[in-house]
Amino acid sequence: MQPIIDFILEIDRLKGVTRKNKPIGLDRYENSAEHSWQIALLATSLLPHAAEPVDGTRVVEMLLVHDLGEIDAGDVLLYADTDWAAQKAAERAGVERLFGLLPPAQRDRFLARWTEFDDEATPEARFAHAVDRAMPALLNLAAGGQSWVENGVRHEQVVRRIGPPIEAGCPALWQYLAARLEEERAKGWFGIGA
Repeated sequence: MQPIIDFILEIDRLKGVTRKNKPIGLDRYENSAEHSWQIALLATSLLPHAAEPVDGTRVVEMLLVHDLGEIDAGDVLLYADTDWAAQKAAERAGVERLFGLLPPAQRDRFLARWTEFDDEATPEARFAHAVDRAMPALLNLAAGGQSWVENGVRHEQVVRRIGPPIEAGCPALWQYLAARLEEERAKGWFGIGA
């Protein structure tokens, strides 16, 4: 029992990893734990719209563990010009440390889900990625483009970074988002060159 409790208490630190979106109606930034909870529910709600049949339990497990590496590596804005390979390596080291607190069966299961998400090679992983990429856009669309405006993100950056994975995993969701993004681009939410 103690290793599981140690793991659960250690992952409580995910609540302290700040992201760039604000929860609707609040004047603070969301944390990665809130993000993980919300996308797990979004994925469950969108299961009938997945591009291919998916195992919802595996999807939710992936979404609940996919950002745990940020406890050690921190969160990086999706649109940032950064060394993504180095960020992923730091996140991998973080999840290996965290999952190493668990008994072998749980460690192996969670690491397999994290790796499956990261590799994007299964229908479940592609769907999970679609939902993960969609949620910040949905928050921005509900909040006047809040993090896009604050960070000077351009329309083409959003479409380039979130369009392919969302379309691959949940085409109906991308069809909805593409239309909404175009509506907001016309309102001037995005930076120069939009």
